[in-house]
Amino acid sequence: MGDFGQQASRVGRRTVLLAVGGLAFGVAGCSASRPHPTASGTRRTEAPRRQPSAGGSAPPALPRAAAWHPSPHDVDPQVKLRAVQLVEALGSWHTGEHGMVAARRRVSALGLDPGLAGPAAPLLASADEAVLRVVDAQYGGILADTGSVLVVCRQWTRRGGTVTAGGTTVDVRLSRARPRWTVTALHPAAPGPAVSSLPAAARKVLDDSRIELPPAARADVRSGHIHPTALGALRELAGTYRMYVSVIRSGHPLYVFGTSRRSDHPRGRAFDVWQINGRSVVDPATPRRLVESFMRDAAAVGSYNVGGPVLLSGGAPGHFFSDPTHHDHVHVGFTT
Repeated sequence: MGDFGQQASRVGRRTVLLAVGGLAFGVAGCSASRPHPTASGTRRTEAPRRQPSAGGSAPPALPRAAAWHPSPHDVDPQVKLRAVQLVEALGSWHTGEHGMVAARRRVSALGLDPGLAGPAAPLLASADEAVLRVVDAQYGGILADTGSVLVVCRQWTRRGGTVTAGGTTVDVRLSRARPRWTVTALHPAAPGPAVSSLPAAARKVLDDSRIELPPAARADVRSGHIHPTALGALRELAGTYRMYVSVIRSGHPLYVFGTSRRSDHPRGRAFDVWQINGRSVVDPATPRRLVESFMRDAAAVGSYNVGGPVLLSGGAPGHFFSDPTHHDHVHVGFTT
């Protein structure tokens, strides 16, 4: 997720965290693998889809809410669960519960600072009702007492007889507290406006059915701010793999978590993949050879900085890395 920087000093902590997370979680109904996004009722098309109702008929129905749960094999499942619960509460409401005042009440009901609703404007559209579904939640960084969870979500809102599909990615910052982690800040993605004329490489990425892009990542590509090397690598890898990208540029921490070094993501020179050929990176049932093959192929298409749950040998120093932050996804970064 966040470039090379956390691995050497924190790999030792990973074993302890995995053991603690596995004991602490134990939520009924969770599975080791996350459902493929299109299998759970989400939709690939991020552009607004309007469904006007016929005159005099009942308002169009929104998709049904579906709570997201972390894998028990996450480094610390409770960190992700806390972040997701907040985003789900902010982005979903019934008729009569819209607006900032109601959003603050929903946050307060979670035992969190109601002021956290303030920065969540992208999730609080002026609509009669809304449903939010989390596609994935991955670490932007995980240390002993602080964490960043990138909550990738889709959202449907209804205003009158019109349903609009959208979504975003929220960088949720947390700190360890008793009896559970608490949220300290929210940073929703800000992809910027779409450009009127996209380069061919960007258009090909948007049109490639083997590259699954959530709303914020798709908006990143449309903004024209993604470097050609990253776009080209996505296309080349799509020749071999079907990928679900979690984060490209917006919604990612500006700095490698826990350091003062700039991340490649905000500069449009990196992307993260949480699912390969329909298999979640965090799922221990996913063949390691698949993840390893993807990481090596990412290096072969020009990435200087490939991180994931497996520490691979070969390449220049720092070419491959692994740490707790990258236990749940593969990071692919470029210098130019």
